[in-house]
Amino acid sequence: MTADKFLNEIRDTNLSYLVLAQSMIRADKPQALFRLGLSEAVADMIVQMSPQQLVRIASRSGLV
Repeated sequence: MTADKFLNEIRDTNLSYLVLAQSMIRADKPQALFRLGLSEAVADMIVQMSPQQLVRIASRSGLV
């Protein structure tokens, strides 16, 4: 696997996680906090992020 392909896979995985987390938080915040193991402050930041911000965070070289 090339480095570029590997980084694309990490970005896709991160973006999927962040979109799912955002959706779960909006639907049922207490349940999402428990299931995702997030603090309330982090959950509040995720739920307020725009799609562009989610993509920027997801594009980092490590898993979220």
